[in-house]
Amino acid sequence: MFRFLILRILQGILVLWLITVAVFALFFVVPSNVARTLAGRQATPRTIHLINHRLGLDQPILKQYWDFISKAFHGDLGYDYYHQIPVTHIMAQALPITLSLAIGAAVIWMALGVFNGVVSAIHPRSVADRSMTVFALFFYSMPSFFLGLMLLFFLYYKLTLAGYKWFPAGGYAPLSQGVGQWFLHMVLPWLTLALVLAATYTRLTRSSMLDVLGEDYIKTARSKGLNERRVTYRHALRSALTPVVTQFGIDLGQLIGGVVITETVFSLPGLGKTAIDAITQQDLPVIIGIVLFASACVVVANILVDLLYAFLDPRVRLS
Repeated sequence: MFRFLILRILQGILVLWLITVAVFALFFVVPSNVARTLAGRQATPRTIHLINHRLGLDQPILKQYWDFISKAFHGDLGYDYYHQIPVTHIMAQALPITLSLAIGAAVIWMALGVFNGVVSAIHPRSVADRSMTVFALFFYSMPSFFLGLMLLFFLYYKLTLAGYKWFPAGGYAPLSQGVGQWFLHMVLPWLTLALVLAATYTRLTRSSMLDVLGEDYIKTARSKGLNERRVTYRHALRSALTPVVTQFGIDLGQLIGGVVITETVFSLPGLGKTAIDAITQQDLPVIIGIVLFASACVVVANILVDLLYAFLDPRVRLS
């Protein structure tokens, strides 16, 4: 187990190193005038000169890369010359919003997707199974931006016209304003993400459960007289969750890195919307910081998923 953990961490470090090489080459080697690109369109010659001096752009490439990776390792993701503040300060303001959106939606889509998938698997070709299949196909084919707009139209606009101001139009209410306000501002974004992703988890759980329920050890457990509920949830579901956890780790890592469409539709100033604003303004230091952070989230999520395999499925041997 310890050997496997060390190996996966080393592989993750290698992936992150390759990403830093690609990011450095893309933003610091390819452009003809890096300082002008980082400073933006309205930068003065003095600002460009200060950026050249601060970043050491007159140094050899290897020295520039070493400084870049050393600062990133110590948490220094650069300086945002557009807003005149460090990039980490911008990300620290946006990260709690993205975490609220990603974690809340993850709880909903996992609970809904796994429950629907289990019901479909233990009652194949039944009315419940066909209903869950229709649900999965409907929301799987639904673009998230369209679903978000429909939720805003019916649950905000129509209800507000009818005199029921249950949901806000968008934006973010921090927890300092009260849990109730925070919750109301997050419900519609949560549903937008959760309903779309729950469709994938419904289909994945159903197919995995059907495969596991046909295994010999499940038949043996039933022949020993174990309760069907115990067989389903203690033995079958535990093994069937392995591909579900794999998908969950990938999805959650990407969501924490930034949920672009949902944050834009609901005007949530999280990492996704911050990245879109940075691209629009050609604010490259912020883009670099978010890319590195999102990459780290995906790598860490995949390592944690691999470690969960041994707990979920005893057949998996980590060595």
